[in-house]
Amino acid sequence: METDLLKKVRKIEIKTRALSHQIFAGEYHSAFKGRGMAFSEVREYQYGDDVRSMDWNVTARLRTPYIKVFEEERELTVMLLIDVSGSRAFGTVVRSKKDLMAEVAAVLSFSASINNDKVGALFFSSKVEKFIPPKKGRTHLLRIIREILEFKPQEKGTDIGEALRYLTNAIKKRCTAFLLSDMLDTDENAAPRYEEALKIAAGRHDLSVINIYDPREREIPDVGLIRILDAETGQGMWVDSSSSKVRSSFAQWNRDLYEDTIHLLRRYKVDNVSISTNQDYVKELISFFKNRA
Repeated sequence: METDLLKKVRKIEIKTRALSHQIFAGEYHSAFKGRGMAFSEVREYQYGDDVRSMDWNVTARLRTPYIKVFEEERELTVMLLIDVSGSRAFGTVVRSKKDLMAEVAAVLSFSASINNDKVGALFFSSKVEKFIPPKKGRTHLLRIIREILEFKPQEKGTDIGEALRYLTNAIKKRCTAFLLSDMLDTDENAAPRYEEALKIAAGRHDLSVINIYDPREREIPDVGLIRILDAETGQGMWVDSSSSKVRSSFAQWNRDLYEDTIHLLRRYKVDNVSISTNQDYVKELISFFKNRA
C-alpha cells in the first residue's frame, strides 16, 4: 500500500510539474500578482523620474537629488483549503473527486513554487482536521499531495464556514487562497450556510473557489430502482430512477443549489471555476487563470 501511494504521488508530481512549467506558470503569474510595490533601493535622480519618488532625506544629506526605487512584491503565500468530507470519495466516470482534487492542488502548488511562493494547506470536514503552515520546497509540496490522497478525516460532514474562519484567524497577512470542494454544504432550506464566513475571508484574502463535482451528482441516469447513500450522514433511500419526474426534480434541486452558490460567490467577488471528474481540468484552469489576469 505504501509503495502504491508513493507511485501515485510520483505520477501526479511528474504530470503536474510538467504542466506547471509548460502551461501554467505564466498564466498563474499574470492571474495572481504580488501584494503591491516594495522598496528596492535609492539612486540618483534622472531626467523624467517621478518627483513624487524623491527621497528628501538622502537628497538633503548628499546635496544631490535621489529617488526611491520600488519593485513588485512578487512573493505570495498560497493556501489550499481541501475538502476531505465523505463525499470526496465519489466518482463514477474517469476518477474520484479526491483524485481530481489532488491533481488540481498539485498544479496550483507547483505553479506557485515556480513563482517562488510559499504553499500551505488546510484540510477540513465538519471541522478543521489538519493545518500545514505555508513553506517552500519540493518535499513540502509532495507532503501536501500525499496528505490529499491518504488523509483519513475524523469526521465525514462538511463545514466550509469553519474552514474559512480558521483561514481568517490563522493567516493574518493577505494571501491567495483556493477552496477545493464540491460546495455541498447547505442549511435546512437547501441554501449555502457559509455566507458570513465567506464575506469576511473574501474581504481579507484573495479567495478563489474550485468546485469539484461528478456528473452523477447533478443528474441521475435511468437505471431503475436504486439505493442512494449519503456519504456524509450515512442515510440512504430507495429511488426509482426510471421516473422522469424523480430525475427532473433531482436535477432541478442541484441546478438551484449551483445557481445559489454562484450568486453568493459573485456577491463577494470570489472568482470560481467548476471542474467535473470527467473533464479536462487543464483547459478549465487555463480559462480560469486568463479570466483573472
